[in-house]
Amino acid sequence: MAEHEPQEGEQELEKTIEEIRLRFKNELLKDTTEKYDPRDVERLLKDNALVESYLAWRLNVVDDALKMIDESLQWRREFGVNDLTESVIPKWMFETGAVYLHGYDKEGNKLFWFKVKLHVKDAKTALDKKKYVAFWLERYAKKEPGMLLTVVFDMSESGYSNIDMDFVKYIVNCFKVYYPKFLSKMIIVDMPWIMNAAWKIVKTWLGPEAISKLKFASKSEVQTFIDPEYLPPHMGGTDPFKYTYPPLPDDDFQTPICDNGPIISDDDTESTITLEPSSTSELVPKSKKVNFLEDSLKSDVSEKVDTNVRVKGARKPQTTFKGPLLDVSPAEELIFGSGETERKSLIILNNVTKNQVAFKVRTTAPEKYRVKPSSSSCEPGASVDIVVSLHGGCQASPQDRFLIMAAEMETAGSQELTQFWKEVPKTKIMEHRLRCHSLDVVKPAVNLPRESLFDASNGGQQEVSTALMRVMACNSRLEQKLNSCLWLQKVLTGMVLILVALNLLCLYLLGTAPRTS
Repeated sequence: MAEHEPQEGEQELEKTIEEIRLRFKNELLKDTTEKYDPRDVERLLKDNALVESYLAWRLNVVDDALKMIDESLQWRREFGVNDLTESVIPKWMFETGAVYLHGYDKEGNKLFWFKVKLHVKDAKTALDKKKYVAFWLERYAKKEPGMLLTVVFDMSESGYSNIDMDFVKYIVNCFKVYYPKFLSKMIIVDMPWIMNAAWKIVKTWLGPEAISKLKFASKSEVQTFIDPEYLPPHMGGTDPFKYTYPPLPDDDFQTPICDNGPIISDDDTESTITLEPSSTSELVPKSKKVNFLEDSLKSDVSEKVDTNVRVKGARKPQTTFKGPLLDVSPAEELIFGSGETERKSLIILNNVTKNQVAFKVRTTAPEKYRVKPSSSSCEPGASVDIVVSLHGGCQASPQDRFLIMAAEMETAGSQELTQFWKEVPKTKIMEHRLRCHSLDVVKPAVNLPRESLFDASNGGQQEVSTALMRVMACNSRLEQKLNSCLWLQKVLTGMVLILVALNLLCLYLLGTAPRTS
């Protein structure tokens, strides 16, 4: 019985999604097709996850979900969200640094910063500011589909003149209506007491679920949600990041460490220095730019020799992402354990094109991970094993991310890769992101002598440990699926109770009704 319940729940959900699509076409698209952007309509009719997000946010009430879809798609057309680019937004908005994406919270969610003191209410620029917020949200939604955001309102040094209630309401609606199930939490940091009344008004705009995501924190309390490494110094953090434009500081990816040190090409050097403040540029001495690129090219020859040795101790992926240029395994997560035998994870790239494909790997935590190879190319139909290992005493964190970049190349040797990445158009680059997951090592209940354990030279201990980790990962996935079915169980339980109550009521009425001869 328990085995069939999840399947029945999925079937019921699919029926509801089809019902929403049918009513959408019959009721909302019946009169006119100019009401929405055709690209949004096509996505709604094909993407089950999108429809499910609207349905879940409206507590599985079909009428409410349809109303939300209608409002959201009209907004997207009105604001031209699908066509928002940097050229559409006034340049001075990017230069102020009032809104940007940077860093992660303790749960691994991207941080969306609002520097309230830099906002000045002005009716003339209100529309552009709203488009500016939509630009960031849409940009992130395309880069990190399905990944949550944590909004941080930094109210340090702000006053009543910085509060624009219409703009705040718009931001709330972005997560409440336009980007459902997108919000992890909304943290208001260092709010002046004089603004308490204003935020009481904001609460009236939020639904019960959204109110639970609203967190008020002082400068000292904010570290409950965000580690110091991603907090600015005025919040007690150690993050040296300073906003600069250009480029857009929403990607924290840098070149990882390889066996010979960091591989730094001209384009990587430029982006790294620009993204990070001048104070952090000292961490990457210019001398490395000359030394390590040459060393890494020499290491390509010996790399093939020790591939089996490197891969043997790495965790092998179980899932695959099907990309236009490369199939990437794993599809979503690199899993690491805290034990010495679980500090390596394997990325497998499989070239699915008829041309040679260049690739490079970047990470948000280059000081923690060693990647080999971090930049190379893959022949048509061939595959490449990339070993990612934790350095020293470092531990994997949900905030850590990896970016795999790939592009087709007609004829190129390893010596030409640097120039290739300089010239290849961004539109032809495939990007795939992976997050990191750390598992706790299962400790044995009894401390046995080392001699009585498996012979490590035969790989027995490694195989057992790997099997245990796989079981734990499987259990974690099963737990997530079971949790997703809890709402269905609650609904079914409620319906059963209602039916029982109705039966009792009927029996009572039949027993007390006057009988006729």
